[in-house]
Amino acid sequence: MALHGTTTPAGRGGDTPVLVDATLKLEHTAALDRWVSLLKPAADALVANRALADVLHGRQLGHAAHPLLVQVPIGTWASSFVLDLIGGKRSRPAATRLIGTGILAALPSAVTGLAEWAATSDHPARRVGVVHAGANTLGLLLYTASYRARRRGKHLRGVGLGAVALSVVGASGFLGAHLSLARKVATRDPAFAEQTPLLEEVAPGGRHVDDGDPGPGPLPIS
Repeated sequence: MALHGTTTPAGRGGDTPVLVDATLKLEHTAALDRWVSLLKPAADALVANRALADVLHGRQLGHAAHPLLVQVPIGTWASSFVLDLIGGKRSRPAATRLIGTGILAALPSAVTGLAEWAATSDHPARRVGVVHAGANTLGLLLYTASYRARRRGKHLRGVGLGAVALSVVGASGFLGAHLSLARKVATRDPAFAEQTPLLEEVAPGGRHVDDGDPGPGPLPIS
């Protein structure tokens, strides 16, 4: 299928951004294959039931549900951080409730993310995916610790744990964006896959790709 998109101009002298280099190295880290192998059976079992797989892949939406669901934990956790910074003592209960809401919302986000990971055969993306999942798990554990500290009256400890957790989740979010935007790890309805934009519809300075190479995805929802 034809892919299309835009590319950012290369830096002066053809320099590659640091984050791009780091992510490419991650994609080629063979040591991650062990974790890919460990996660694969659970991911395959999750989508073994067709009806469940359709729900997790967002079939009724026409595209992956995961990017929508992750907005809830990220949004609530970021909001709690803002309240910690400028809300004062009166906002402490609200910040705690926001963190608790994010913890609950993280479960469906994680399950749909694992379903997307199971649907791709792109090996570099699977390597990045296990790091993404690991970072999300660490972030969730830190937020759980933050929530417990706050509930026990150890507010400053809870704030510190929350700040570290948000940093971890933010780094993981970068990897998630890489998987979705650069590696095209996302299920979608075949009707979308069949659409190809006119050249004049591509953003100025963009690049139209039509070489018959489907690349790593996106993956049609059959």
